[in-house]
Amino acid sequence: MAESSRTWFSQPLETVAIWWRLERRDGVTLGFTSHDRNLEFDGLVHRTAPGMVPSAIRRTADFEADSAEVAGALSHDSIREADLAAGRFDGGSIAMGLVDWETLEHTTLYAGTIGAVSHEGAGFSAELRSVKDLLARQIVPRTAPTCRAEFCGTGCTLSAIGFTHQATLAEISADGTSVRVTGGPAAALLTFGMLRWIGGPEAGLTRRIEAIDGTWLVLDRSTSADVAIGTGIELREGCDHTLETCASRFDNAINFQGEPFLPGNDLLTRYPAAQP
Repeated sequence: MAESSRTWFSQPLETVAIWWRLERRDGVTLGFTSHDRNLEFDGLVHRTAPGMVPSAIRRTADFEADSAEVAGALSHDSIREADLAAGRFDGGSIAMGLVDWETLEHTTLYAGTIGAVSHEGAGFSAELRSVKDLLARQIVPRTAPTCRAEFCGTGCTLSAIGFTHQATLAEISADGTSVRVTGGPAAALLTFGMLRWIGGPEAGLTRRIEAIDGTWLVLDRSTSADVAIGTGIELREGCDHTLETCASRFDNAINFQGEPFLPGNDLLTRYPAAQP
């Protein structure tokens, strides 16, 4: 059903409820409504969640970013504390608006992405970022000695398939911040790479490999102790974004997105060397 063009709240009494739609980066889409029964529209069932309430939505007519916040209870089955802590909702997209619970006419008041998620006790709140935030991105890239392109992303031109490997979990450190794997490439090739869980309680979650400590992979976020040894893992090699690595390891210097030979700001602080 197409979005409504009606004038909302033009009558003393209206059959209007609020709806939310969350789309996680792993593709899971969840719908909620403040109404006392489920509502289905746009091919998605919006489940009743009266404990979830948005704050005031601020919209502007200029390029200033809109603002909104949604808060609610962690008691809803589809939004669990463990999922919030694991980062399953971080960076996902969100939309919210109004719906007529009798005719299912609806309109979108706010659309953006989910920023920081925090929780206290049995509740949570999410910072929402407007789509207008995209207007604040840098149009002209700043100079840098390292490559600005994401490895195997736009500008890099390398294919991620050639640097992606299958492995299994061999061991988890006591604090959960490091793992050892069986299979895959040499550990040194995985620095600044990515680890994605194929199975187990963290299936679908992606972790950045921050460093290599011997045969251990140091992750940017701790791993649940419930992940079983032998769980499938997908590993993607990493890149330190230097010209030397781009040329010698990947033979891709022609696509290097940086300025390694451009003098930096430190040139202004240098002193002339005395001539003998």
